[in-house]
Amino acid sequence: MTKIDRAKSAADQWNREKPELNTGPMVALGRLGEATQRIRRDYLEPNFAVHGLTSGDFDVLATLRRSGPPYALTPTDLYRNAMISSGGMTARADRLEKAGLVERKPHPTDRRALTIGLTKKGLALIDRVLPDHIAAQEKATAGLSGAELETLSALLGKLIGGLDGD
Repeated sequence: MTKIDRAKSAADQWNREKPELNTGPMVALGRLGEATQRIRRDYLEPNFAVHGLTSGDFDVLATLRRSGPPYALTPTDLYRNAMISSGGMTARADRLEKAGLVERKPHPTDRRALTIGLTKKGLALIDRVLPDHIAAQEKATAGLSGAELETLSALLGKLIGGLDGD
């Protein structure tokens, strides 16, 4: 089976129809989008599903876990540090709380605030899921050498920095 480079194919078509267009960004961003979609679908989400999680659930649990003891953050800090959008944070926290994976507690120093923290069950779950998640990421990037992976990471960091106006 021949693998189709959809982004390049689209750019080639545009180059034929509108040769004055600069399709370089189209190819790069199209490939980036396709890679992201396929990695999530084929490598990451199946692992989450085995554990009854969505990618957003995983991101919340992982963010709390990597924050260190006591594995709790304010809702604002959780949103800022998670790799998800703010839109569904409250609903996601509600769902994880209902599942017994996180709990809301009063903030230790601010009576007006609260924290969202991992329960023992949530901590045990994220510690079980994480090694398989790392293995899935390694499998997804196995086509790149270590140096190529470092270069890709550096270039994506530069791209993201440019988006932020840095």
